Amino acid sequence: MRFLRKVVLTTAVFLLYAALFPAHLAIASWQAAVIGALVLGVLNALVRPVFKLLTLPLTILTLGLFLLVINGLMLSLMTQFVGGFAFGGFGDMLVLALIISVVNMLFADSRK
Repeated sequence: MRFLRKVVLTTAVFLLYAALFPAHLAIASWQAAVIGALVLGVLNALVRPVFKLLTLPLTILTLGLFLLVINGLMLSLMTQFVGGFAFGGFGDMLVLALIISVVNMLFADSRK
């Protein structure tokens, strides 16, 4: 149930960000946003822990800020698997990764 809630929230963030900032993110359809959120959830479950472990010294050195770069890399990797996404640049991915993290922290993890 928690995974489904995160997928719905991530889809909403994708669609809202694309609507507010069309120069930074273009999504072909709402179906692409849902598929992108599903793929991002799977990547976060399978690939992100490996990246976090491999970059642990850098994460400690930056006091955890490198985790934001890892989240941006997950978005970049997601665009390789899902068609219909076009980001303006890696900076846009970092901003969207921060927004997704904050929204999921506020809403998805509120009931543990």
